[in-house]
Amino acid sequence: MRVSDREAGAVVPEFVLVLLVLIPVVAAMIHVALVMHVRNTVTSAASDGARAGAAQRTNPNIAVQRTRTLIGTAIADRFASDVTAERIDRDGLRLLRVTVKTSVPPLGVVGPGTDVTATAHAVLQDLE
Repeated sequence: MRVSDREAGAVVPEFVLVLLVLIPVVAAMIHVALVMHVRNTVTSAASDGARAGAAQRTNPNIAVQRTRTLIGTAIADRFASDVTAERIDRDGLRLLRVTVKTSVPPLGVVGPGTDVTATAHAVLQDLE
């Protein structure tokens, strides 16, 4: 099959036009996947940290340290910069709440990113 003279060389502009649409779509998909991965990892680390910190006579700082260690091991320490733990009362239960706030830069590089907040609770195991 031969290409007519009018269509000769049209492949390059068509390729460029397709890439103008395709590259942002692929970049957005990668960014969403990265945000979901960070969110799931941070949530899991906060839950495990809350359970570790809820043990009998345990300092809430243990929950913060455990959460930071898990996040640093799984993804990167920069995602564990804002981790807090506090004891709260809710509906008559004494709980430990661990909150992680972080930001995921575009495509994991630098720049303004997507804010991610994860909160986990665990019942304090006081045997009093």
